Amino acid sequence: MIKDKRINKIEEYIIKNKSVSLDELMDVFQVSKNTIRRDVQELVEKGDFKKVYGGVSVSEDNRAKLESFHDRQVRNQTEKEMIGRAAANYVKDGDIIFIDSGTTTIEMIEFINKKQITVITNSLDFIISALPFENLNVITAGGILERKTNSFGILKYMDILNAYNINKAFMASTGVSLSNGVTNSSPLESELKASIVNRSSEVFLLVDHDKFDKYGLMTYCGLDKIDYLVTDMAPNEMYQDYAKKKDIKLIIAD
Repeated sequence: MIKDKRINKIEEYIIKNKSVSLDELMDVFQVSKNTIRRDVQELVEKGDFKKVYGGVSVSEDNRAKLESFHDRQVRNQTEKEMIGRAAANYVKDGDIIFIDSGTTTIEMIEFINKKQITVITNSLDFIISALPFENLNVITAGGILERKTNSFGILKYMDILNAYNINKAFMASTGVSLSNGVTNSSPLESELKASIVNRSSEVFLLVDHDKFDKYGLMTYCGLDKIDYLVTDMAPNEMYQDYAKKKDIKLIIAD
């Protein structure tokens, strides 16, 4: 196995298991202790992992945490706008769509505000931004307000969503990985997100390059549930191979 591919697989293995010993990595990847030490050191220097006695564990910085909407919004702003524009190209007049709460999905408003569509959303920011545009028929998902993320989450009466036939869902995530799937850091939102994915004809996941190989508190769907993966930079070979195998269309915004 070539070095880069081995390191990627080691990275996924550590993320999946949270903490592993060097001896375990030696057995799993069939390499010497010196090789494992070098590979682990390379991962530690990236900042996503930390050394522990006899092994390595996921750094707290690699666990996507629940952050305020403003803190997330200012990060990778240009990339998020590019992703929002690319995703908006798939919205057509007459569509019934869901737009998830998130600092990337909110960017879609600038590129769909002249279209005749129905938008179901749990994003308070999207609702406010859509007020000037009478052509946007906005339906709120309702529920409990999560002030830190400016979003609504539903804990009860989820069956109300069964009344809506959603053509396309544009979803956000605090982190995505092959081992943990599509994740979210707010328990209030996760049940709603999972239900929307199951209800929608087509599911678009909008994530910038920083979200790969990160994970939040809860997994709301497997990566195999996604139909379109919209990002600003081509992910590594493992994700590209997975997308091809699962017939996920990879869209690189430019």
